Amino acid sequence: MKRILALLALTLASALAQNCLGFRELEVATPAGFCAGVVRSGLNFPRGVLPLTNGNVLVVEMGGWGPNRGAVTLLARAKGYAPQRLFTQLDRPNGITLGPDGKVYVGEVGRIFRFSLDKPTKEYVITNLPGNGRHPLTQMVFDANRRLLVNIGSASDNCQQDRGKAACREAQTHGLVRRYTFDWDSGKVSGWGVLASGLRNSMALAVHPSGTVLQGENSRDAISAADPKLDDEEHPKDELNVLEAGANYGWPYCYENARNAPEFPRYPCANTRKPAVLLPAHAAPLGMTYWSEGPQPYRGWLVLGYHGYRKYGHRLVAFPVDSRGIPNGDPVDLIKDWVLPSGKLGAPVDVKAAPGGRLYVTDDRNGMLVVFGRR
Repeated sequence: MKRILALLALTLASALAQNCLGFRELEVATPAGFCAGVVRSGLNFPRGVLPLTNGNVLVVEMGGWGPNRGAVTLLARAKGYAPQRLFTQLDRPNGITLGPDGKVYVGEVGRIFRFSLDKPTKEYVITNLPGNGRHPLTQMVFDANRRLLVNIGSASDNCQQDRGKAACREAQTHGLVRRYTFDWDSGKVSGWGVLASGLRNSMALAVHPSGTVLQGENSRDAISAADPKLDDEEHPKDELNVLEAGANYGWPYCYENARNAPEFPRYPCANTRKPAVLLPAHAAPLGMTYWSEGPQPYRGWLVLGYHGYRKYGHRLVAFPVDSRGIPNGDPVDLIKDWVLPSGKLGAPVDVKAAPGGRLYVTDDRNGMLVVFGRR
């Protein structure tokens, strides 16, 4: 009898441990009726994530900031989400997205490759990205017209090397989003141009069903070092920008609502495009998605991961949006108080919606893939 009771206790303990969507529950604060579960831990600096329609999940493991340590890893549901590395020795891979051709596109530093799920063989389609300086990582998304939008992050923090000058030379080639067109008959790039500029680091990109392209701007650091009167904890705010062809959004000359940066006090910031929404300072949005199939009350909302390690970071938030996908109300915390028992803060990177109303979120600092949804 004692043995039977012990087995029942172990079974009960196991069931309780697997009580969020079939996974061990993450001890965080969520709205009533929702939870977050740990799909997989022990991943090597996971960044991009791509849920597949069959329930499997692809994860980009960057492997840290050293070159050629990255991987693309398949987590198959039928195998208990045990890691199967499809590609290894990649150079700081980050972004991953599904193309209109049904192939998976992955961004390394300086280049982008694609592969078919039924035959994982790398085919490089873009190889001329700058990939240098402070923000070399590649993030990307396909727009409603099947063009690939690619982040070209700034090489510096705020172009300090050209402080006081009329123009920042770096801003001609960095701090922008490129737009690539494909000849889909051949599958090759047919041309590219600059979609929008003045964007320091576009690590969060999302396309609404209406066609609106939204960008999450990771604003500059250490503004108080350039102007001691400014509070670095509260400024500059990070941003959400609606990207339009030919528009300039101000970096490095301007920040927040067209305020002049200390390094460029005479630049005509009134001529730049203001953000649609100001986010908390140093929230560091690294991923976002529209939760088109999400449960109520969040169906269709914009979901962002705040990666920042300061007070406004380490959380997952959702904004209600209008018919164009532009936030039109205050955000709600989907995950907050994201602090592990060890004291390490959660660090959400990419967030993607999956069939069935779930969200998948990577946490690079803690090596986890997290799922969020209704219990």
